[in-house]
Amino acid sequence: MKRILRRDSVPRVALLIETSRGYGRQFLRGVIRYGRLHGPWGFYITPGDLEQALPRMRRWGGTGIIARVETPQVARAILATKLPAILVGLSAARVCHNPSLRKFSQVHSDSIGAGRLAAEHLLERGFRHFAYVGLPGYLWSQRRQEGFCQRIAEAGFSVEIYPLPEHPQVETSWEKEHRRLARWLAKLPRPTGLMACNDDRGRQVLEACLTAGIQVPEELAVVGVDNDDLFCELSDPPLSSVALNAESAGYRAAALLDRLMKGEKIPPQEIVAEALYVVTRRSSDVVAVEDPDLAAALRFLHDRAADPITVNDVVAAVHMSRRSLELRFRRRLGRTIHEELERLRLQRAERLLLESDFPIPYVAEASGYQSGNYFSRVFQKKWGLTPHQFRRQMRGERLQTERDLAAYL
Repeated sequence: MKRILRRDSVPRVALLIETSRGYGRQFLRGVIRYGRLHGPWGFYITPGDLEQALPRMRRWGGTGIIARVETPQVARAILATKLPAILVGLSAARVCHNPSLRKFSQVHSDSIGAGRLAAEHLLERGFRHFAYVGLPGYLWSQRRQEGFCQRIAEAGFSVEIYPLPEHPQVETSWEKEHRRLARWLAKLPRPTGLMACNDDRGRQVLEACLTAGIQVPEELAVVGVDNDDLFCELSDPPLSSVALNAESAGYRAAALLDRLMKGEKIPPQEIVAEALYVVTRRSSDVVAVEDPDLAAALRFLHDRAADPITVNDVVAAVHMSRRSLELRFRRRLGRTIHEELERLRLQRAERLLLESDFPIPYVAEASGYQSGNYFSRVFQKKWGLTPHQFRRQMRGERLQTERDLAAYL
């Protein structure tokens, strides 16, 4: 029998999260999903970008807040309500300016992990020259740069960093910066793999490449962060991007706020939207290897990894000896043909486990494994988890939601 709640007992949560960006929309899906299944909850939200304002919480009957704090005014307004709140993407500068914000739990994206994933993606494609374009004044942009540069340095290479203004508060028109960015990109060696701090910045890089006459991805491959599907697909060419576990983070933030609204005394927590994988689109779908035989072998592997191919099939596709091809793989990529094939298959399996509800045997077969048991052993060796455990851990909230919904109905 369904519960009947009085209106004044329904939690009412103000959501000051941007709806104009993919990360914000995904995060909100998680919050709303929790509210529907553990509520009902009432929500206040105003569609738009980062700058939003709280309603008059007492008059509205608000009981909690989940907010991205972009201005001192919003920070003061949240503190004045004395309501339970979860803060999203809070910068270190904002905390230093108002230390009282430390008492709130926070949500952050795994920016170091996102940078490392983007670097790994470009390294796998054979790039030896790298660049990074960030935004001034944002800690997450700096952290993504750090993660990117760390992984590139581990591989023995360096990164060209787009110079940002020393004073981020000084406004610069995009028209003026567009020309400066285009000139900087034109000076990079060819080919270069570039990480942009987010999808907005990635799209600006693509626009500047068009102005500078740079071919994407043949001369410059570009990867963003947030995987805003619509935004990425509308880019020219479509933009590759690091996917973040934003929906799960939203669900966890709502679950924590629920406990706070019920009066639980919980010390400040940190919720992390994990960096999951790179969604490859045309902007980085290239193999940057000067050796034509090695490039052909890599292209064959990327195109056919989900098929039941073997190392011998790769060798046959490029018409050269296995020993010679193995030597080129080790010299250029630092791994064997089999290791590259295994890496690509595991990558596909991870995405299927996260994005679908396919049974594990189907995931194994669709990833190129002829034996489900062998797939499970290989997967567990990498992650320390079985494929089922991996799916439950990364999508635990969603699985719990399905059980809750079944019980509720």
